[in-house]
Amino acid sequence: MTLPPTLALQPAAPASPVLPTPCLACLLAPILALLLALLPSLPAQAQRAAAQVPPELAQADAALVPRGQVRFRVWGFEVYDASLWSSPSFAADAFDAQPLALELRYLRNFSAQDIAQRSLKEMQRQGAIKPEQEKRWLGEMARVFPDIRKGDRLLGLHRPGQGAVFWFNGQLRGEIRDADFARLFFGIWLSPRTSEPALRSALLGSAP
Repeated sequence: MTLPPTLALQPAAPASPVLPTPCLACLLAPILALLLALLPSLPAQAQRAAAQVPPELAQADAALVPRGQVRFRVWGFEVYDASLWSSPSFAADAFDAQPLALELRYLRNFSAQDIAQRSLKEMQRQGAIKPEQEKRWLGEMARVFPDIRKGDRLLGLHRPGQGAVFWFNGQLRGEIRDADFARLFFGIWLSPRTSEPALRSALLGSAP
C-alpha cells in the first residue's frame, strides 16, 4: 500500500529536545572549590581567635600579640593548652631579653608542689643551679603557684632583667623578682635546651 504524496513527502516532526537535569554536584562544585581554597587559612584564624589576650595581660602589657598555641600531651595524655604572646619583633634566640607572656590552660589536676618540683627539674636542663637558688626558688614557686584543677589557667609575664609576674584564673598571685629565675623558668618552653622541642616550635610559630 502506498501513502498519499502529501503524507509521504511530509517530514517527520522533530523530537522535543531533552534538557539535561542539573546535578547537585555540578551546582556545588564552585562552592566546594572556594571552601577548599580557604582551608589552609582556617587553622591560623582559629588559632588567633582562641588566643585572645586575657584581660589581666591586656592591662599589664598591651604591646604583646599572640605568637603560638599548642596542646601538650605526654604519652597520649592531654596535660595543658599553652599560648605564647610576644612583641611583634620577637626573636626566638633572644627570648630571655624580651617581654613575653605564657598561659597554660590545664587539662588535668596537679598539686602546687608537683608543679614547683617539675619546673625546677626542667630549669636544671638549661644550666647548673646552686643549692641556695634551688631552695629559694622552690619557696617562691610554692608562694605563687596554687594547686591546679582541670580548667584552671596560669599566666606568667616575663619582665626582662626584673623577674616574672603570675596570675591564676585572672587573679594576681605574686611576683618573683629574680631575672635568673625568670630566664630559666620561661626557658622550660622556649630555650633550645627544652625537653619538648616540638612544643617550643609550635609556640614560637614563625619567629626567627
